[in-house]
Amino acid sequence: CAHSQAVYWLGNDTLRVSAALFAENRERLCRGLKAEKDVPAGSVVVLQGGEQKQRYCTDTDELFRQVLHHNSKKDVNTVYPLHRKFSLKLFLSVCLNRIYPREHFKEKYAVTEVHYTTDIADVLTKMKPSVLLTLRGLNTDSGSTCREASFEGISQFKVNNSLLHPVIVECRLQKTDMELEVLRYTNRISSEAHKEVKLTDTRVCFSLFQHYCYARGGMRHTSYTCICGSGNNSSVLHYGHAGAPNDKTIQDGDMCLFDMGGEYYCYSSDITCSFPVNGKFTADQRAIYEAVLKSSRAVMAAIKPGVKWTDMHRLADRVHLEELVKVGILRGSVEEMLKVHLGSVFMPHGLGHLLGIDVHDVGGYPEGIERIDEPGLKSLRMGRVVQERMVLTVEPGIYFINHLLDQALNSPAQCGFINNDVLTRFRGFGGVRIEDDIAVTADGVELLTCVPRTVEEIEAFMADEKSKPFSPISSQKL
Repeated sequence: CAHSQAVYWLGNDTLRVSAALFAENRERLCRGLKAEKDVPAGSVVVLQGGEQKQRYCTDTDELFRQVLHHNSKKDVNTVYPLHRKFSLKLFLSVCLNRIYPREHFKEKYAVTEVHYTTDIADVLTKMKPSVLLTLRGLNTDSGSTCREASFEGISQFKVNNSLLHPVIVECRLQKTDMELEVLRYTNRISSEAHKEVKLTDTRVCFSLFQHYCYARGGMRHTSYTCICGSGNNSSVLHYGHAGAPNDKTIQDGDMCLFDMGGEYYCYSSDITCSFPVNGKFTADQRAIYEAVLKSSRAVMAAIKPGVKWTDMHRLADRVHLEELVKVGILRGSVEEMLKVHLGSVFMPHGLGHLLGIDVHDVGGYPEGIERIDEPGLKSLRMGRVVQERMVLTVEPGIYFINHLLDQALNSPAQCGFINNDVLTRFRGFGGVRIEDDIAVTADGVELLTCVPRTVEEIEAFMADEKSKPFSPISSQKL
């Protein structure tokens, strides 16, 4: 790839991301392909770029993000971003002020050659590739199949759509130093944005988070639809979707669960904070919160290269059950509770997931690793052994979800462990989740997230914040 000083950034005080980050990733992919004995010499990688989409049948564009370079097509030695040729030149010259030449994109993307997408068949014909490697494979997290590259004239080439996917997934699994720098940035800005949110109603909290991320961090996108649950809504795992659009007014005494993360040049963050709306934990709120915090810290203390992610999930379950016995909600042997999967009643989701270009990043279940078909674990988004340079979320939680509680009370195997008199006190409590982003190091983890976590830290922070005048963006320096 061409050497370039090209950088991507969104203005003053935002992170400058070197084009070298993406050049390094292309080189990593080339090395990975060359190491595969089944990949023929002279192969060329062809990747489908993103396309601008309109909302329904209107001419209103959806916000656009390009995970790959603009219509980038890559071979094992040289990268060819093929920029779409504009046919409505007069219209574009008025609306865009200018039409950039190919040299502009060559410099912008730090590549050796640039061609128009309309010329792709001719360009590839001159290259005489032995085979075109296109990307097609199952995302084991979403269940979706990625879109395979296609262009007019592709039928004249030999195409293989199975070799590339596992190699590119492995490239995304372990982060480079430059990728880690961007992920640290997304976490720092998102952590500060969490701290800036004022408690009015969940709709306003959501908008304030987005405002801070964009105004201070240049993050136009959030990594996912943000979750701003309070009261019983904090037990709705993906609250904030179209059917429950973060529209509840927060009530005095509520526990809040805010799961929000900003995205910068396609690199994600994913952070959850749980806290009492009035700034002071009740005895019950404190007990549940500290149970989850103990679980989170136990898991992060145990994570290092070589441990099984499934074992980390089981560790979180164990700590939760031990703490719920202390609270009085459960009684009996924790070992026996584990055998009947009682932990999944209170934490029905998985412990965490890979994080990177996608908030639920690819690679959790490569060929040969199957999901464990047990409650809780079947929802775990990764089954791998932990590796250095993985970036993961650690997000244990305890929730009081009525239909799961009722199922457990009606289960002969589980009901004997539940003290229903105490449990009744927690009906309508909602839930607590504590989610941090970590990078796995040679002997442990680097914590990327920076928000108040202990009860004492949260209460002190909220007491200080309540003494300040309301402002969508504070004057606090980052």
